[in-house]
Amino acid sequence: MRAAVLTEPGRPPEYRDHPDPVHEAGRTLVRMSAATIVPLDQLIASGTSYWGRPPVPYVPGDQGVGVVERSAVLPEGTRVFVETKAGRAPRDGGLAERCAVPDEDVVPLPDGVPDTLAAALGMSGVAAWMALTDRARLQAGERVLVLGAGGTVGQLAVGLARQLGAGRVVGVCRSTAAAERATAAGADELVRLSDDDGSLAARLQEAVGGAADVVVDTVFGPAATAASSVLAPFGRLVNIGGLAGDTAEFSSAVLRSRSASVLGYTNALLTVGQRRAALDAVFAHAAAGRLTTSHEVVPLAEVRDAWRRQASGQGGVRLVMTP
Repeated sequence: MRAAVLTEPGRPPEYRDHPDPVHEAGRTLVRMSAATIVPLDQLIASGTSYWGRPPVPYVPGDQGVGVVERSAVLPEGTRVFVETKAGRAPRDGGLAERCAVPDEDVVPLPDGVPDTLAAALGMSGVAAWMALTDRARLQAGERVLVLGAGGTVGQLAVGLARQLGAGRVVGVCRSTAAAERATAAGADELVRLSDDDGSLAARLQEAVGGAADVVVDTVFGPAATAASSVLAPFGRLVNIGGLAGDTAEFSSAVLRSRSASVLGYTNALLTVGQRRAALDAVFAHAAAGRLTTSHEVVPLAEVRDAWRRQASGQGGVRLVMTP
């Protein structure tokens, strides 16, 4: 088969021939139709993550969409979303014509969700959904602030907050293109970041209408510090990522005086049941036309350039590869 094959950590994968996956007991063989390049793929492929150096050669691609070819648990022809854990486990991923995935990591897709959109939503949708529901316990009418609202997880947090009944959703982002994506996702108002912004906390407070009940944070750093200062009594800040830095400062007096919470979230600790339920919820909203995210479809043959675009931050939107 043809696949994106990584032969040396730290270098882009090459589009080349690679052995077909073998169907084994406990695994589902899937013919891929769409797979994404996500930051997790590149972290693992760098060889510097806490999972260690990945076995090479291997095919990256932590998640994607395809059709079942052989399975003991699903009928042939079933459209499915797969999480491959490529590089985290000694197996190939979805940036290929076929892949073999543990049965528990295969989730049927509902009608009405195009393959490329389902791939773009994937585990980013899960992160946004779980941050809002399981960690933040968002209630109808509450005010939500989304840091990094133009990114994939940020767009989905904006859209899902709307579906969960948020009273007001404010997006925080840097570029004009990111602001347009956040607006399209459903943000009521946008706050733009700058490199030297001592007024950010005041602008966030004004935009959110006094205080934020929930902050979904994909960036951390100074933006998280500012957002923490506008939390409402019993407000919750849920951190999903650290695009702006690995540290932020929080005032003990502010947190204590408001009984506010700063919470972390990772998809890595989900049970199989939690992941499946979250995917089902995200795909149900997408199938009903209530949820989408900006993405670009690129032929798998162009994976080398797409990989470099993603690594340099020039991708702009989720890159979805099709074989």
